Amino acid sequence: MSRVRSAHNNRQTAAAYENERGGGCLSFYALTPLSVLAIGILISLVVPHSLGQATNLAANNSSLTNRLAPLFTPEVQYWNAAILRWSDTSSLDPNLIATIMQIESCGNVFARSSAGALGLFQVMPSHFSSSDNPFDPDTNALRGLTYLSDVFHTSNRDIQSSLAAYNGGPGLIGLDASAWPAETIRYVYWGSGIYADAAQMKTTSPRLNEWLIAGGASLCRQSHQQLNLP
Repeated sequence: MSRVRSAHNNRQTAAAYENERGGGCLSFYALTPLSVLAIGILISLVVPHSLGQATNLAANNSSLTNRLAPLFTPEVQYWNAAILRWSDTSSLDPNLIATIMQIESCGNVFARSSAGALGLFQVMPSHFSSSDNPFDPDTNALRGLTYLSDVFHTSNRDIQSSLAAYNGGPGLIGLDASAWPAETIRYVYWGSGIYADAAQMKTTSPRLNEWLIAGGASLCRQSHQQLNLP
């Protein structure tokens, strides 16, 4: 999953750093190279005219910004009230916030990557001040969502570009999807599909189910245990 890094410096700012972490972000594997190529072509040719427009409309539709879609896993639903509160303070769609949390940590406060990314939104240590507790949910959300808000507005509120930048850095904004790194293509594939369903308040998401089967379920089991859910 994405990992917000230090300064706004392409591969060293946002949350993708899967190669550095040595795995763990379940949005980055379980797809063959041929699948990645096909997804990249789909994103560059089809999605900007369909899914991209739909998600941008959803992000700008205030009627969809005051509640969380029921499709997210129980570990993310656990944070429902907090996500709505963070949505108010960041002016981001709660379903976008939940999508990032879903594929980054599945709601595990103490998630930690091999590259050092920390917490619910997998934020790199350089984003925290010396007095911050990176595992405090509000602090982690503040740092992660500040970056997400920055790239969201820099990309003119484009969901795909925001996801790409959260994963691979702001330097990807404005680039054609075919020029994105393979890991970013995978990240946007998972995130845009989940968010598109959530923005329509669907009760289930085929893309979320696909992510779970591809390995996300393991991440969620860890979170389920950490949150002590029944």
